[in-house]
Amino acid sequence: MPDRDKGSISSISDIARLAGVSASTVSRALAGSKMISADTRIRINELAREHGFQLNQMARNLRLKRTNAIGIIFPLGHEVGQLVSDPFFITMLGQIADGVTGRGYDLMLTRVIPADQDWLEALVNSGRVDGVIIIGQSNQEAALRRVASGYQSMVVWGQHSDGQGYCSVGTDNIAGGAMATRHLINGGRRRILFAGHADVPEISARYDGFLTAHQETGIGPAGVTAAPLTPEGAYATIADYLAGNPAPDGIVAASDVIAIAAIRALADHGLSVPGDVAVVGYDDIPLAAQTAPALTTVRQDLRQGAGHLVESLFRRLSGELCPPVIMAPELIVRASAP
Repeated sequence: MPDRDKGSISSISDIARLAGVSASTVSRALAGSKMISADTRIRINELAREHGFQLNQMARNLRLKRTNAIGIIFPLGHEVGQLVSDPFFITMLGQIADGVTGRGYDLMLTRVIPADQDWLEALVNSGRVDGVIIIGQSNQEAALRRVASGYQSMVVWGQHSDGQGYCSVGTDNIAGGAMATRHLINGGRRRILFAGHADVPEISARYDGFLTAHQETGIGPAGVTAAPLTPEGAYATIADYLAGNPAPDGIVAASDVIAIAAIRALADHGLSVPGDVAVVGYDDIPLAAQTAPALTTVRQDLRQGAGHLVESLFRRLSGELCPPVIMAPELIVRASAP
């Protein structure tokens, strides 16, 4: 087969001339656009390979004012010791990555410990991403609301509140906290401790549910201890509580990581689970079913939640407005609180 114009092909226009189509058709075909028929895409890509032509993706993105990348941000204003290797983060990140890369976009992963109030503005105005998915509100609600007033390509995993101004995806945390607490009360527990840092919107809502369930029955809670979301920090906080207070007979933990740390602290204080103290977590991370005893927990469907985050963001990238997504929690009963 003769080398048609080989060596002279240097632009999309040259490929378009050989293919007998427009330059815009070639551009879309080389980018994999489904707007172009499969036969035409195959023919144009074969021509490009034959003549050693590669689409300069960076130049194309600059012309289109897009990066073809999505930022995944973990803000850690409240918990600087929490790592991306946290089981909740890892589970959520894997699901989001599948959804984003499946749409042909790259990921830019950022773990942020906010040093000033403009950290989010700096990220969204950096020109490095087309939109952002933020995993958790931390204590950065003011920054999220401020940026959302002028930046639409943002979706947040967390607790929905009226007037927040941004699209959020999350569980009904008040219902989840109440569900966990009612389960313990219905099981005969009367001195129930809440373990979690109530300054974070999601955890604060779970605590509200904890209080609501107590108010319904007229039973007073045993108290609250501000356990952080790191395993060692949660263990130390709960161990300190047990050393200075009467032992509860039930614990509602704000996360599975806290619940697993609580089980360890209870064992080290000679208390059995669930015999002396029943424990309920929140999230249903994969590790929850593997603990000894297996952890009763409130399930957030993280696969479904990640799907909603990705879908909502791409709707916003296309100019649509999207409502918040509030998923129903589900109680998963295992051996730690049968």
